[in-house]
Amino acid sequence: MSRIVYVNGDYVPEEEAKISIFDRGFLMADGVYEVTTVLGGRLIDFAGHMARLKRSLDALDMEAPAGEDELLQIHRDLVTRNEVDDGLIYLQVTRGNPGDRDFAYPAPGTARPTLVVFTQSKPGLADNPAARAGWKVISIPDLRWGRRDIKTVQLLYPSMGKMMAKKAGADDAWMVEDGFVTEGTSNNAYIVRDGRIITRHLSQEILHGITRAAVLRLAREAQMEVEERPFTIEEAQAADEAFVTSASAFVMPVVEIDGVRLGDGTPGPVARRLRDIYLDESLKTAI
Repeated sequence: MSRIVYVNGDYVPEEEAKISIFDRGFLMADGVYEVTTVLGGRLIDFAGHMARLKRSLDALDMEAPAGEDELLQIHRDLVTRNEVDDGLIYLQVTRGNPGDRDFAYPAPGTARPTLVVFTQSKPGLADNPAARAGWKVISIPDLRWGRRDIKTVQLLYPSMGKMMAKKAGADDAWMVEDGFVTEGTSNNAYIVRDGRIITRHLSQEILHGITRAAVLRLAREAQMEVEERPFTIEEAQAADEAFVTSASAFVMPVVEIDGVRLGDGTPGPVARRLRDIYLDESLKTAI
């Protein structure tokens, strides 16, 4: 059976889902998105994702297509309709179809935004074998636009980064700007030195990760020291361990950077502990 997806007020089989060819998300990448994790049929940190969605919409002067309560119901309906136990829910909002192609976009309220929501079933998402082996990453220059704090659908360069990593036999790429790591292609980056967790501070240069916020809060509650500042690839290669965080990877250990093995080449104790703590606490607060 095909998935049921949500498009502008209607639940339809994915084969019947349609948007206009003049939609600005299609023509201009004029849209934002969120990905919410589903574990055991429940949503992880939904409120955090909705808060970031509002922030992204506000930053682009884009109208919200629905309120948080309605979006929550849509997410729950899709989980039920598609019988998702573990997986992801992708939500995308674009500025919609103002008529014809034009660089200038319409004022808020003059064009109906497009809302698309769909599920991806991923059984056993939390028990990813990669978390036991750890990721290998390469470094690439960060060539994205400057507002990485807005979660837009402009994902061409991160996609190219994923393919560069794949070609190099790695799992992901860390992007570097002005000599410092910004983030991974779809995750926030961290290193650990003498038990201290180091990750880049929040700014327009990186995405304000929902999982990042939760993991850092939990780390501090567990009496771990956190330092928010930039770090270089060379510093990362000399670190005791490293990891990334994202909605789909949770806390993923990194064991090799640009061919240099970290420690003994296996996931370190800080990353392993944070992954366990994050999954345990997330399941307790899931809705």
